[in-house]
Amino acid sequence: MEYQALAKEILSHVGGKENITSLVHCATRLRFKLKEMKKADAEGLKANPGVIMVVESGGQFQVVIGNHVHDVWQAVRNEAGLTDDTPVAAGDDKGSLFGRMIDIISGIFTPFIGILAASGILKGLLALAVVCGWLTTTSGTYKIWFAASDALFFFFPLILGYTAGKKFGGNPFITMAIGGALTHPLMISAFEAGQASGAVSETFLGMPVTFINYSGSVIPIILAAWVSCWLEKQGNRFLHASIKNFFTPLFCIAITVPLTFLVIGPIATWLSQMLAHGYQAVYTLAPWLAGAALGALWQVCVIFGLHWGLVPLMINNLAVFGQDTMLPVLLPAVLGQVGATLGIFLRTRDGRQKMLAGSAIAAGIFGITEPAVYGLTLPLRRPFIFGCVAGAMGGAIVGFSNSHVYSFGFANVFTLAQMIPPGGVDATLWGGIVGCVVALVLSCVLTFVAGLPKTTVAAEPVDVVPATASAVLAPMNGSVLALDQVPDTTFASGLLGEGVAIIPADGRVVAPFAGEVVSLFETKHAIGLLGDNGIEVLIHVGIDTVKLDGKPFTAHVQVGDKVKAGDLLLEFDREAIIAAGFDLATPIIISNSDSFGGVHTVASRSVQAGMPLLAVAG
Repeated sequence: MEYQALAKEILSHVGGKENITSLVHCATRLRFKLKEMKKADAEGLKANPGVIMVVESGGQFQVVIGNHVHDVWQAVRNEAGLTDDTPVAAGDDKGSLFGRMIDIISGIFTPFIGILAASGILKGLLALAVVCGWLTTTSGTYKIWFAASDALFFFFPLILGYTAGKKFGGNPFITMAIGGALTHPLMISAFEAGQASGAVSETFLGMPVTFINYSGSVIPIILAAWVSCWLEKQGNRFLHASIKNFFTPLFCIAITVPLTFLVIGPIATWLSQMLAHGYQAVYTLAPWLAGAALGALWQVCVIFGLHWGLVPLMINNLAVFGQDTMLPVLLPAVLGQVGATLGIFLRTRDGRQKMLAGSAIAAGIFGITEPAVYGLTLPLRRPFIFGCVAGAMGGAIVGFSNSHVYSFGFANVFTLAQMIPPGGVDATLWGGIVGCVVALVLSCVLTFVAGLPKTTVAAEPVDVVPATASAVLAPMNGSVLALDQVPDTTFASGLLGEGVAIIPADGRVVAPFAGEVVSLFETKHAIGLLGDNGIEVLIHVGIDTVKLDGKPFTAHVQVGDKVKAGDLLLEFDREAIIAAGFDLATPIIISNSDSFGGVHTVASRSVQAGMPLLAVAG
């Protein structure tokens, strides 16, 4: 219930539940696959304080929520009536090949992202325990924890069979059964026997079978799942309803399993090896350059949600070589943003910004950088750039050191434990540690020295707006509050634009200039205006007041109305909002502030409606 209002708002801005083809979530964002992307209102959704950012990339409509994304995902599913058994609707498959690939990969891997990361962390901790002498590989404790950490990777074909089946629109239990066949003890025994004899000893209907160990593999089961789902659709189409529930699964497993062992598996395995050796060849040419490039660009990929395209490459490297060089060079990229955020934490004197930085640092250490990037480093620009530069430097050092990981996970502080070689600590591990420290310290120092812009808020009222600037008048009576003091990270960070806030003294909102009403939230708690001078203003009454469902608010205008300065826009019950426990701080945001030379607060501690509030430089 806590996120019901936000869920309703998200659904209304993605075109309603009828426009949703699929919905999954990763560590911080909801990932919608929509039938018609044009029906989605990204700008309107960005104005919601519960949404950090909206990104349209990889064929997906991605809504960045933060660490509580699972709760919001569940609320959206409940509100839309979506369940695990809900049929996947036909979507628009006319997007780019790259976009469809990213959508498929993220749709297959994101459902088990939490256990994927947890398994990698446990593997790293076990390696650390062995090196430190706390455990031995022959002890029962080690074996049990190793089984817990390795089970997901060993039975990858089962897990991927289920998620790939759902993604391709088939019965996931059919494709999971196919994955089970690939890891069945009989098949593994046949593989081991073939390895020992060096000859093909089994046939299927007279055709020789080359057995391969598919444990931990990725590509074979995904291709097999696609084939099975295609066969399933044909069976459901042509078979009579009285028999298709039994015979369609029968045809799927009876055809796809032997086809996988005979054709799909060997071809997919060959592709996997080609892909792994191709990456290794490129990496070997100039490891430091590969590390610098990945270290610099990784966070850019994260911003657009494209980083999932590299996940299968890392897993494939581990399946083919037993080690991976890509994940280690990504860790400096993560720590570069953590260091930049630490620099902000140490440098800023603003209590709200310091609190946001502190929580973002904690999340970033564990590999979740979106709160830091969207809330701090990207809006401030220079810290983000410093983080990427430091990530490139650290990545180059890690690449030059030829550091590896020996189990999969996501780049976080525990990745250092996953970099411990089976034979014990060596120079590759120390090189990885040095690269990570360089990225963290360098970005922190650069941000501390030159990462934060000087404040533009005037300490005294300015009675005359400079001739080169346009005036935005105060839309209400009240006390002026610097934007970074607003108790909401989205507004305080400046992510939605520059501006200021007012704590209202009464319940009236008037037009700050002559223009047009371009947006009015259904709950009437926020309104957007476009001035005749080209300035876009968002007035958001209170924090999280969307949860009040419009009860304390009355609108006196509608979208499309022309207004002049001082016209009454909204009225609200100030006491009712306070009684409901909501903060009255009202951000007044210049939504298109990037199009202007600067936004300056020209009012002092208190202001009357109609007085100069902001000066927007041309």
